[in-house]
Amino acid sequence: MTDLLKLWQEIEAAGNIDNYIEQQLVKNGYLVERRDTDDMSKKELDRYKKQLKQEAKAKKELKKKTWLAYKASHIVHVGEGIFWNDGANFDQWDHLRAEEQTSANELPPLDSPKELAKTMGITIEELRWFTYHRDDAKKIHYRRFTIPKRSGGERNIWAPLPKLKELQRWILREIAEKLPIHGASHGFVAGRSILSNAAVHNNSHIVVRMDLKDFFPTLTFPRVKGIFRHAGYREQIATLLALICTEAPREVIQHEGELHYLSLGPRCLPQGAPTSPALSNVASLKLDRRLSGLAKKLGWRYTRYADDLTFSLPEKYKKGNSQLGALLKSVPNIVSDEGFEINRKKTWVARKGGRQCVTGLVVNGKEMPRVPRKKQREIRSAIHNLQQGKGLREGETIEQILGYVAFIYMSQPDKGKKLLEKIGNIKLQ
Repeated sequence: MTDLLKLWQEIEAAGNIDNYIEQQLVKNGYLVERRDTDDMSKKELDRYKKQLKQEAKAKKELKKKTWLAYKASHIVHVGEGIFWNDGANFDQWDHLRAEEQTSANELPPLDSPKELAKTMGITIEELRWFTYHRDDAKKIHYRRFTIPKRSGGERNIWAPLPKLKELQRWILREIAEKLPIHGASHGFVAGRSILSNAAVHNNSHIVVRMDLKDFFPTLTFPRVKGIFRHAGYREQIATLLALICTEAPREVIQHEGELHYLSLGPRCLPQGAPTSPALSNVASLKLDRRLSGLAKKLGWRYTRYADDLTFSLPEKYKKGNSQLGALLKSVPNIVSDEGFEINRKKTWVARKGGRQCVTGLVVNGKEMPRVPRKKQREIRSAIHNLQQGKGLREGETIEQILGYVAFIYMSQPDKGKKLLEKIGNIKLQ
């Protein structure tokens, strides 16, 4: 325990800062009894004034020390535009059965910032440093890089630096992964994958795919904070957890020889943080519940993989009214009502006569979802290039190739086995 934390314990034992300062002034002989100066001689008055100056100096030093001790034990402030009050740990938005709620989800009980910092293995000062928001920051806890989009262009990835990433992983492990999500969610869920997502839509008369526009940026700080409030955490803890898990989109500029990271919008879930996928699934629980209910009512099936929504009409319903029009009209309304937006440019309808793809896998017929022939040719070409000592194409990684080969092996074991053997031989070379 640091000296400042020990000092704060002494202040708490005294009752408050003012009591502690008075006790210290008495203890060290600086507290001056106030007297009427009218009857004092010049010598007495000079001595009295000198004592008052000594008391004032000692009091100033004690105030400085107690403020440092307070800062070492309290958050104090979390930056521009973020409400914070060290004394406001209870408010009208608290869950009525907060303790029952956290206990039901087996979440760690966190009643104060001090307890949160201790549980995470950091100090209050570090907790403040990782949660502090600045619109114009000279240092941030992320590094930015880009990856190519499948549809063209580039996607910005904001990857947390090691220490923040460690805190986010703690939140993911201890809180986010324990919160309820809908069964229709397949992205970033243990035991589920693009394969499990696609398998729901096998043998369909019609497949409809839709895309949520700006999925992570839509999940802003207030919405993320709301997740933690609903989980049973009070105002202060929910605020700090949400700040750790969000960041503002930023533009990097250089001004007078210094880098500045300028905020371009509200804090939101950054693409690249380990907590973002799990929290996005939690935030989409009501959306998934309503879309799943709509699909069931119309005789369709529904799944969501991150920002990809998929609906399919089973083959057995082909002779009846497909309700396609009702689906296409209702989904955007529900999505908008839940605080999201459909990307109108990415709505795709595929009937049985054409190729039906879900999360990159072909789902036509009763067979297992399989990698499209074109993608299989690309994979064979990539493996051949590796055998010849050539590099992979831009945007390709060995992990991606292994993933696709694994899917090929599941649906077409003979082909998959040959490809796995070729990759194994390359690794042994």
